[in-house]
Amino acid sequence: MTTSPRGLSRALLAAFGLAAAVDLVSLLAGAEPGHQIAKPLLMPLLAAYAVTRGAPRPLTAALLLGWGGDVFLLSDADGAFLVGMGCFAAGHVCYLVLFGRRRTSPALGALYGAALAGTVLLLWPDLPADLRVPVAGYSLLLTAMAYRASSLGLLAGLGGALFLLSDTLIATGVAEWPRLPAHDFWVMLTYIAAQYLLTAGTLRAMYGERRTTV
Repeated sequence: MTTSPRGLSRALLAAFGLAAAVDLVSLLAGAEPGHQIAKPLLMPLLAAYAVTRGAPRPLTAALLLGWGGDVFLLSDADGAFLVGMGCFAAGHVCYLVLFGRRRTSPALGALYGAALAGTVLLLWPDLPADLRVPVAGYSLLLTAMAYRASSLGLLAGLGGALFLLSDTLIATGVAEWPRLPAHDFWVMLTYIAAQYLLTAGTLRAMYGERRTTV
């Protein structure tokens, strides 16, 4: 029996949802092996789903670069954090290429700019000296992506905002600020939601409701 393209899309999206559930439950339960197994599956499954829906290449590239970042951030090796951040930075460049020159709200841009300046100024003294400049540069690129995501509509805009929130939570951890209860759970929940909403928002904006409904 052959699987229809629509059936394959449904299966891939369901697999992504299952991997996300396993990852989040593992984090809440303190089951590190579950997190180590599930996290690297998330972006390849979402990227495969996007491809079956006719995703543009920059979206697929952004998701796969996110997978690279996910894998490196699982490692405790020296330099893994910077390499992972570099993967995500390249992914944000892909998103910016995807968004092109579509119009966005100047008022929203001012709000994001104020958030960027405030966050960097607050975090700067508490960040390790060798990470201050890389984190500031990455934050600028991330904020630009989050702002420009709104050009594709509400879903993608929310995805960009959640990506910014997720990475800000990571940055507060690097700065050794007090953590939220179940800190890693909230980081992954906002990240998973961000990547899914960016994907769904892109597909809806480019191909319409018919192509993104499963």
